[in-house]
Amino acid sequence: MRPWKLCGVAVVVALAATACGGGAGAGPGTDQGADGQGGSGFPVRVADCQGVTTTFSAAPRKIVTSNAAALEMLLRLGAGDRVIGTGFPPGKGALPGDLDAKARKVPVLSKSAIPKEKLLGSGADLYIDSFAAMKIMGGSAGDAPTAEEFKAAGIKHLYLASTACAPMAKKPQRDLSGVEGDIKRLGAVTGTSERADELVAGMRAKVGKVRRAVGDIAPDKRPTYFFFDYDAGTKQPVAVCRKQVANAVIGQAGARNVFEGCDGDFKPVSWEDVVAKNPDWIQLGVRNRGDAAANAKAFDQAAEFLKSFPATKGLAAVRHGKFLRIGSERTTVAGVGNADTVEKIAHTIHPTRFKAAH
Repeated sequence: MRPWKLCGVAVVVALAATACGGGAGAGPGTDQGADGQGGSGFPVRVADCQGVTTTFSAAPRKIVTSNAAALEMLLRLGAGDRVIGTGFPPGKGALPGDLDAKARKVPVLSKSAIPKEKLLGSGADLYIDSFAAMKIMGGSAGDAPTAEEFKAAGIKHLYLASTACAPMAKKPQRDLSGVEGDIKRLGAVTGTSERADELVAGMRAKVGKVRRAVGDIAPDKRPTYFFFDYDAGTKQPVAVCRKQVANAVIGQAGARNVFEGCDGDFKPVSWEDVVAKNPDWIQLGVRNRGDAAANAKAFDQAAEFLKSFPATKGLAAVRHGKFLRIGSERTTVAGVGNADTVEKIAHTIHPTRFKAAH
C-alpha cells in the first residue's frame, strides 16, 4: 500500500503538528515533567493535532509499530528491544548495518496493516502509527480501532506527526524540523532523549553542510525535480505535494519540486501534467526489493518505462538520462535517512558545489 492512499482520511489522534515547522527541544506538543514517577523526564505529555494530550507516567515497555518507519526510529533510539510486533515490516536489507538484523527479530503481526483484533490483543501499551487512521485494506479485517477501543485495551496511540499530520498541516514542509520533532518526541516518550538529540544533531550536521553549499542559489535558478513514484503505478503518476516529507527533502537539497504547488501530501496527477512541468531531474523512486540486484532491476525498469512511454520519452531529462536512483522510503517516509537523501540529491544535481570538499 502506498503512503498517499493512507493519508486521505482524517487523523483521529496524532502527534503535535510539527510537520510544518518547529522541532527544537522536545518539540512542540511535548511537555516533560521534571520529577515524574516514571523516572527522570517523566511524566511526558504529548499533544495531538487537535490539542488533546496523552500522558506517559513512565516509558512504555511493550510497543507495536504500524510500519518500518516507526520501527526504525525506535531501533535507532535504542528502544527496539521493547517492540513486540510490527505491521508493514522493512524488506530484507532495507535498513543499514546492524539495524537490519535487529529488525528481523521483531515479530511481524502483518505484512500490511495490522488487523484490528490482533492489534488490540497484542498486549502492547503503546501503538505508534506512521499515517492517518484508515480502513484496513479490503475491509476484511475490520476497521482500525477507535480511541475508545485503544483505551479499553490499555494501549496508548501515537502518530508520527510529520506524516500523519501532513494532510491537515497549515504550512508546507520545507525543512526536516517535523521529522526531528518526531524523533525527539519518541525519545522523550521512551526515555531515550539523549540518543534522540544525537540523531537529530547528526541529521542537522549533514543538512547544514548541504545548505552551506547550495543555500545561496535563488529559488528560480534551482533545477526542477520530479519524484517518480514507480511503485504507485505507471497508468497515473502520483505527485508528492508541498506538505509531504519529500518536498522538504527536495528543497533542502537545492532543487524545486515541480509539484510543490499542489496542496496536501500526495496527489494523483496526469502524465500531461508531468510533461508540462518538464523537470530537469527525475528521481526513480522504487521501494526496496530485498537485495541490491533486485533493486537495480527495479530502477532499470523505472528508467526504461520513462524512455519508452510516448508521453515521457521526449523529455530532456529522460533523453539525457538525468535520473537519480534513490529509494522511496528514504525520501517519502520520515526518518534519519531523509538527511542522507538530501545529501545524495544535492551532490548529484550540484556536483561542482561540493568539489572543494573532496
